Amino acid sequence: MMKNPHPARRRVYMLLAFFGAFLLLFFAVLYDAQVVHGSENRAKSITSNTASETVTASRGIITDRNGKVLVSNRLAYTLVFDKSAFGKDDGALNDAIWRLIQLCQELDVPWNDTLPMTTGVIPQLKTAARSNAFQEYLKDNELPENASASELIGALRELYAIDERYTTAQARLIAGVRYELDGRSSYTFAEDVSSELISRITDGHYEGVTIKTAAARVYNTKLAAHILGTVGAIWQEEWRSDEKTGYVGYADRGYSMNDLVGKDGVEKAFEEYLHGVDGRRLITTDENGKLTGELYTRKPQPGGTVALTIDIDLQQVAEDTLASTIQGMVDKDSNERGGAVAVVQVGTGEVLALASYPTYDLETFNQNYEELAADERLPMFNRATQGIYAPGSTFKLCTSVAALEEGIITPTTIIQDKGIYTYYKDPQPMCWIWRQARTTHGRINVSQAIVDSCNYFYYEVGRLTGIKKLDEYATAFGLGQHTGIEIGDESGVLASPEWAEAHDREWTDGQTITAAIGQSYNLFTPLQLANYVATLVSGGEHYEAHLLKNVKSYDNSRIIDVYDKGTLNEMHISESTMAAVTKGMHDLTHDSLQGAFSRCVVEAGAKTGSAQVGTDIANGTFVAYAPYDDPEIAIAIVVEKGGSGSLLANAAVDIINAWFTRGGSSASLGENTLLQ
Repeated sequence: MMKNPHPARRRVYMLLAFFGAFLLLFFAVLYDAQVVHGSENRAKSITSNTASETVTASRGIITDRNGKVLVSNRLAYTLVFDKSAFGKDDGALNDAIWRLIQLCQELDVPWNDTLPMTTGVIPQLKTAARSNAFQEYLKDNELPENASASELIGALRELYAIDERYTTAQARLIAGVRYELDGRSSYTFAEDVSSELISRITDGHYEGVTIKTAAARVYNTKLAAHILGTVGAIWQEEWRSDEKTGYVGYADRGYSMNDLVGKDGVEKAFEEYLHGVDGRRLITTDENGKLTGELYTRKPQPGGTVALTIDIDLQQVAEDTLASTIQGMVDKDSNERGGAVAVVQVGTGEVLALASYPTYDLETFNQNYEELAADERLPMFNRATQGIYAPGSTFKLCTSVAALEEGIITPTTIIQDKGIYTYYKDPQPMCWIWRQARTTHGRINVSQAIVDSCNYFYYEVGRLTGIKKLDEYATAFGLGQHTGIEIGDESGVLASPEWAEAHDREWTDGQTITAAIGQSYNLFTPLQLANYVATLVSGGEHYEAHLLKNVKSYDNSRIIDVYDKGTLNEMHISESTMAAVTKGMHDLTHDSLQGAFSRCVVEAGAKTGSAQVGTDIANGTFVAYAPYDDPEIAIAIVVEKGGSGSLLANAAVDIINAWFTRGGSSASLGENTLLQ
């Protein structure tokens, strides 16, 4: 008969059996977790401890033709407002927006708000409210399209559920942010913000606000503001495409809602080169949220280095001499003025300098925007490309070429200046010298007529040539047309019967003879005038005016693009015509302009002009080229209320001397310089 084991021993056996079973279960679970489902669990582990984020690529560098850096980057912070977390709670969203706006007001921080309505107690609609983009926004949201500002504010209150406790001024500001968020979940609320604001945002737990890092632009020069342009957040009307106008919005170009883009100037014109390709990275954190590692799945690719055609040293001289010339006139008569200079390389169309006065500082543009916008002198207006002016007697060069090439006159044809042109019963215009001194220029040929700027000579030549031929040659010179410059320009007006009819204006025979001396309806930009002279002195090779020289990768390792367009058209001006016209321009620099050109380092040619524009003082125009025997550069200067164009001769000589005495550039970028 077997005896039962001792109770204590039995308990030990039971414990051993239980422990063995537990170990078997543990190993089974471990096997299942690590072997059977190992890959799946590892993926889950990684996912729970990592986050994927976008790494913004640096914007490309902008240099002048010699490699001098004009615009670069620095690290900055931006505020992104995201409405996603609020769901359909409009009240909470509006309250969060207002709280953020109040903080920005307290710290005097500007934010992005492009709703075309002024802010303040009594908002008013802006001109942009009539734009296609805004009208589309109104239609999409079933808002009244022809409403007053107060009616629209009421409709926006209803659309965005803005509580009545907010005043009209406050509702307008909240609606501005809601407008930016229309059709997208987030947008860059403010860029390049201060550390103080970042601290307040972090400590205050502002809902919907994310702090991002970005590259802010550093302007290494105070020059060329109208050329370089600005960058900023994507506006509501820029985000979406417009089928009616053919505009492709940034949403359809692969951009993020919070990207910074070029707004004007070359920043906008060369956006495709300057905008880099964002990267992606995985960051791992521990249970406390501390960063433990990072892995780039796609490295960011900085934007390309854009080399412009401008010479920043020549730009300095152009801006300085223009400013001093105008300020000297203002000091004498207290009449505020604006003006512009354009310098174009002969035989290429490269823009070497483009100055507009008054100007502004890109470094403080955002802070000073309201002041600049209110300035009656229009400092943000690029007079060199957007200002259109009667060319005055500078157009006589075109009239000369047309008449000579068409055989209306020869270089030796003599015309007697009789003071008053009496071919027509009406009008019977006078030559300027008859009006001023009751004398005439006597018997003169075309070269002498250029020197004397004899109106009588060109009345007769213009009548004989006819408006159709005058316009044919003016068009070949690029006058009254867009120059092709990448930052955009005005086309101006080329006087013709067709233009007059289309604009309900009068056209008579008198218009033809006044058009021949650069009056009538003729209106051209300073850049057009410079390119016209460059075309003329090259023998008729007409190029697009352009600012792009080349584009290289950010590390200078490869060339992405080089401007290599040929001529737009070639006029093939005869040698005899060229000799007669350029002789007149050259002789002028040794005649009435000798005082200025006596200090010119090379022989040059020039033509003065003045244009009556309904004010007491005529606009002054001036064109020149150098050297006389082998042209390299062409210059145009226009000063509003500048009087006689001869008053601008010294400024032209300053520019010519600067170009032909320039030295090497020690601050340029080497072939293998790394740009980040």
